[in-house]
Amino acid sequence: MTSHTFSFKTLMLAAALILPTMAFAAEPAMMKGDMMVDHKGMTVYTFDKDTGGKSMCNDDCAKNWPPMMAPAGAKAEGKWTTIKRDDGTMQWAYDGKPLYTFMKDEKPGEMKGDGMKDVWHVITNTGPKK
Repeated sequence: MTSHTFSFKTLMLAAALILPTMAFAAEPAMMKGDMMVDHKGMTVYTFDKDTGGKSMCNDDCAKNWPPMMAPAGAKAEGKWTTIKRDDGTMQWAYDGKPLYTFMKDEKPGEMKGDGMKDVWHVITNTGPKK
């Protein structure tokens, strides 16, 4: 075995060990200032009617409040978990609360959905804003 072949095999082994852990290299959302945003900078919301780690926002509701979808194979880490939606897809949850964005938030940082119908809330440093 040449040193080149050995180095390549070592590199492939390292990649095989590291890549599965990279599936969760970045959290699905982050705190920006005092509110949670997704990776596009869009505000993240919770829905008071969600209970027991289950989303109650489906069909038309999910069109207005797009769920933060988790990719296949997403793993729970810390306060981040996934929940199974009624249609079988996976959604991100934080501290047990399913997460959403709002279709009327047109640009990063907007919070047009905060307090909507007294059941939609922006997630802040201290939890869902109420």
